[in-house]
Amino acid sequence: MEFLEVGHNPWLVVISLIVALVAGATGLSLTRDLSAKSPSQRRLAIALAAIALGGGIWSMHFVAMLGLKLPILFYYDAAITLASALIAILMVALALVLLHFTTRTKRIIAAAGIIVGAGILAMHYVGMAGMQLCRPIYTVQGVLGSSALAIVLCIIAIGVAYNERSNRTIVIGTLCFGIAVFSVHFLAMAGTNFVALENIREFGPVISNEVMAIGVILSSFVIFGAFLWVGTTYLVPVQTPAPRPDVDVDAPVEKPSALLRLPCERDGGKVFIAAPDVVFLRADGHYTQVYTLSEKYFCVWPITEAVKRLEPIGFLRVHRSYIVNPRMVTRFERTKDKGQCTFGAAELPPVPVSRSNLKAAQDAFG
Repeated sequence: MEFLEVGHNPWLVVISLIVALVAGATGLSLTRDLSAKSPSQRRLAIALAAIALGGGIWSMHFVAMLGLKLPILFYYDAAITLASALIAILMVALALVLLHFTTRTKRIIAAAGIIVGAGILAMHYVGMAGMQLCRPIYTVQGVLGSSALAIVLCIIAIGVAYNERSNRTIVIGTLCFGIAVFSVHFLAMAGTNFVALENIREFGPVISNEVMAIGVILSSFVIFGAFLWVGTTYLVPVQTPAPRPDVDVDAPVEKPSALLRLPCERDGGKVFIAAPDVVFLRADGHYTQVYTLSEKYFCVWPITEAVKRLEPIGFLRVHRSYIVNPRMVTRFERTKDKGQCTFGAAELPPVPVSRSNLKAAQDAFG
């Protein structure tokens, strides 16, 4: 079996790395601060981030493949090429759903990294299967080396980017992601040989390098456009609104408790609940359930954010998962080393008081 001579266009190699880095920056930036957004907004952001990251994996691969130099003319199967893009996007989407709709533990972060790494590998080898008039021949070292590198680097990228959601960690995570996609491709290619075929193994329509170039340019244009759009969030400072001319600046200031509104959702619509109307809050994963005397709402704040905002205005944390409005508590009962708070509305459930919070509850309720 005679192997073909292989070379690469150095400019397209560099461009493929840039595409991978830009896709990583775009996707990881789109998932910033999702805990402060509604479920519908989170779903949209995750879908866009999956397209950016998965589409970036696909675009990087085929930018590099456009730079592949073989002594024969070769084509791509359009159906297999499209399938490779969908695989990358769906695998990344699965990882992002795990990260943003489950309790984010070290195991979840590692699982997400493994899924993204597997998505890069699956996209690469499915994309290579679409080549026509030549056939890739893989070596064991190339497959095992690229697989190990993809999983390790993607676990590092997700771990860094999601350990602490800051601009610095997003930049580091972007570098890890871009290097992962880039190095996996070229390590796999270093362990791949090519042989010429006489016939086209047609599964779907066949496309040439010229048509492929148009598709890659369009996908890269979308990714770079999204990057510029996301980049404005880093550049535009938060503006403090100026006082309205019709407001008396010497008028008495309303109490913060009356001004604070909790961002909530119910029946798909947004509502803002005044803090004095809240009876208690209960942790619900990364979010909270807000109870008033007559209604229950979904709040985008995690319990830690609710504690930070509500304790300064008089709310009391009585349990790891509960915060109560002391003004709404009608009865406090202690049973051995625990307790519970009850409220005026019969339909409201009692709220448990944990042993660690018992003294603070006794001091508050007598």
